[in-house]
Amino acid sequence: MERFARPDTSGGQQEGATAELIEAVGELISLMGKGGISELDLTSGDISIRLRGGTAGQALAAISSVDSAPLAAAVALPIGHEITAPMIGTYYSAPAPGEAPFIQIGDEVEVGQVVGIIEAMKIMNEIVADRPGVVTEILVENAQAVEYGSPILRLTDQTDVA
Repeated sequence: MERFARPDTSGGQQEGATAELIEAVGELISLMGKGGISELDLTSGDISIRLRGGTAGQALAAISSVDSAPLAAAVALPIGHEITAPMIGTYYSAPAPGEAPFIQIGDEVEVGQVVGIIEAMKIMNEIVADRPGVVTEILVENAQAVEYGSPILRLTDQTDVA
């Protein structure tokens, strides 16, 4: 893969190559979430990328190379826990059209709290939080089709927010 070739160390070209590599890592993380992949190892030259996630789409990157300090510092990975779709269907953010959404960014949620609904085969299935936290990002739109393992929202602990 040409995109993962070792960056040229001459001047500004390295910054461009580093930005391309960071973008490529972000694309890999996104593809992992969409494809239900929880582990990925990739090596090109002396750059090695290892992506691991506790669940599909929750990827943590460990980047190592001969001179990886600037690259590792530049890669910003999402902080927190993603709640993912437990099935294929249509995601709804509220109990009914015109009603208030179950959650909004900044809301604190508790284990078992309903955070959305997925309609599958005309059956409404509640999505519940599997851990407590603060909603920092809602990753899908209302009435959007989702697949098994698709990230729905991101939670952080109070300690992550500080």
